[in-house]
Amino acid sequence: MGDRPEDLGALLDSVAAQEGEPVEVVVVGNGAELGGLPKGVRSLELPENLGVPGGRNVGIEAFGPGGRDVDVLLFLDDDGLLPDKGTAELIRSAFDADPRLGIVSFRIADPDSGVTQRRHVPRLRASDPMRSSPVTTFLGGASAVRTRVFQEVGGLPDDFFYAHEETDLAWRALDAGWNIHYRADLLLLHPATSPSRHAVYYRMIARNRVWLARRNLPLPLVPAYLSVWLLLTLLRRPPLPALKAWFKGFAEGWRTACGPRRPMRWRTVWRLTRLGRPPVI
Repeated sequence: MGDRPEDLGALLDSVAAQEGEPVEVVVVGNGAELGGLPKGVRSLELPENLGVPGGRNVGIEAFGPGGRDVDVLLFLDDDGLLPDKGTAELIRSAFDADPRLGIVSFRIADPDSGVTQRRHVPRLRASDPMRSSPVTTFLGGASAVRTRVFQEVGGLPDDFFYAHEETDLAWRALDAGWNIHYRADLLLLHPATSPSRHAVYYRMIARNRVWLARRNLPLPLVPAYLSVWLLLTLLRRPPLPALKAWFKGFAEGWRTACGPRRPMRWRTVWRLTRLGRPPVI
């Protein structure tokens, strides 16, 4: 967004310090001007903010259609930092070792406390962030994706703008037979924040949750999935203004077009269940 130049500079320095082959870098200015970037770093300035998935999709295409000019794309939020110089080599080794590995999600920790927020561990059993495991979704701002995934199942859903775009891509990737891993040994330092700091948070998570279900789930699971999330939202007792925004987004998700519908196969539903996250939770 162009409002954290010092953080971005530190991140780019940490990428340049990675061991092994140099990492080619593109910085996307999502509705923001960019300046003062290190030599060799490409930049793309978008005239308007396309949202998280829209901005990342532009970055993907910077490496050819579907990113085909490279094997793996690494996505890093501009206020993150790679503290370990061997991270890029670990990523290369992970994808070389498993030809069906499609997506890797990093561990995210606060740089001051070292704490990993529960929401940053992409599984239901999130009490131990130091345990690596197969998962059913990932953290978009600290991840690596094999570009063949984009070429097979498409990019992130532009219209989501913010929230659940990673799960949409993850479900399509799993349905195509790809694996997704959470790797505790791949660390991104990132300040601990609350997602509700964004004014659109409650509306977007509700609207996009409906879109996610309508786009990807077999019809019998759509009401089950959304009913569970409706109940969970009520049990969490958000403030009244937040709850109103949530219901506004929930209704918007039903009223508006969700994009192409490609329901996952029932064997993918079973695969998600075996991985510990049946698509009703």
